[in-house]
Amino acid sequence: MSTVTIESEVVDGADATKALASSLAGTIVEWYEFFVYGIAAALVFGRLFFPSFDPLVGTLLSLSTFAVAFIARPIGAAVFGHLGDRIGRKSSLIITLSLMGGATFLIGLLPTYDAIGIWAPVTLVVVRIVQGFSLGGEYSGAVLISVEHAGPGRRGLFGSIVNTGSAFGLILANLAFLALSALDESQFLSWGWRIPFVLSAILVVVGMVIRARVSESPDFEEVKSRAHLVKTPLLETFKDYKGRLILLALAYVGAGTFFYTASVFSLSYAQHLGVPRGEMLILVMGAFLFLAVAMVFFGWLSDRINRKMIFVAGAAVMTVAPFIWFSLLETRSFSLMLLGFIIMFVPFAANYGVMPTFYTEVFPLKVRYTGMAIGYTLGTIFGSATAPLMGTYLLGATGNWYAIAAFMGGASLYLRSRALSSTSCQRIPMRQILSAEWGRSASITVVID
Repeated sequence: MSTVTIESEVVDGADATKALASSLAGTIVEWYEFFVYGIAAALVFGRLFFPSFDPLVGTLLSLSTFAVAFIARPIGAAVFGHLGDRIGRKSSLIITLSLMGGATFLIGLLPTYDAIGIWAPVTLVVVRIVQGFSLGGEYSGAVLISVEHAGPGRRGLFGSIVNTGSAFGLILANLAFLALSALDESQFLSWGWRIPFVLSAILVVVGMVIRARVSESPDFEEVKSRAHLVKTPLLETFKDYKGRLILLALAYVGAGTFFYTASVFSLSYAQHLGVPRGEMLILVMGAFLFLAVAMVFFGWLSDRINRKMIFVAGAAVMTVAPFIWFSLLETRSFSLMLLGFIIMFVPFAANYGVMPTFYTEVFPLKVRYTGMAIGYTLGTIFGSATAPLMGTYLLGATGNWYAIAAFMGGASLYLRSRALSSTSCQRIPMRQILSAEWGRSASITVVID
């Protein structure tokens, strides 16, 4: 194993802030587009693209198209991880945003089952696969280029801010559909649902302009200049770090289950409760706004105390939080339902907020993009992809929420401590944080193995 000492300017305020802004903007756009699809899958796609089935089966099939994207994610992770580790983070991120934007815009133009029959769901699945393929490389790249610009003592904070892009993307997606709630049912099913998809083109243009102005990761540039890049990051990752891949994937299962049950399945569950669609959209937006703030707090805290402790503590409380959440949802009281979301999101914010920076520390720099992207996306298959489907199935099979809460809590038990013990999470001493000056260069030792 060898090390490279990087004399970095990454803690220059302007460069670091620009990298953070570009990552956050691109991540918001990507997640907005992903969640627009998830909301539409829960609300309308079952009727528009699978109308020959009964309502429950149609909804399950619609949510299955939501899950298809997660299967495509590891493929995108392998492709864009290779590009990111060989060519650079920036080039990979520009491609992912372009693909995601184009696919989302096309969904807004797709003909439904009444117009072209079986080709409607087939085309929907194909475009959905493109979405998943692009997102497979987006998240990890956005985190890396931001964290690698951050400098010592601020990596946890920067990673958590990038992670808020998922919350803000969901809020924007919900706002888009909430604005359409004034339409009657026939207008919404006819053309209203298409508007959030078509309008995504505006967000993509804005995101591309911001992202194009960011500089390449200083860590990557330095290691590239020293000729320490590997020819096949994918093969090297599976050869030398497959154990870390598996553990990282399992460590994500609980977070993915929580996130997508709260953001996607909750909209279907609102119909079961008899809660108006607009009211549940407002609840979800308020809850995710709280989540964004809480994640930043825990990210900031992780630069001062051990990230592993915060991650594990959040996972532990997540095993019981769903039971409180569902109990308060059953009251159908707006204030109590919002309280339920907040109680559930406190431990989730601790876990999910430190996750981005923590995951960057699992693999050496030479395969960091590939390892993080593949490990994370494999975890989304076992957690995120199944969450809305399992919630819908368990509700239909049992008629109540108990099995769903048990499923969510059980998912948080997946080998968390083993996954974390395999990493080399390093804590920055408090005296170093307090003495660091924003804008001063720093020496960073990077393990390149």
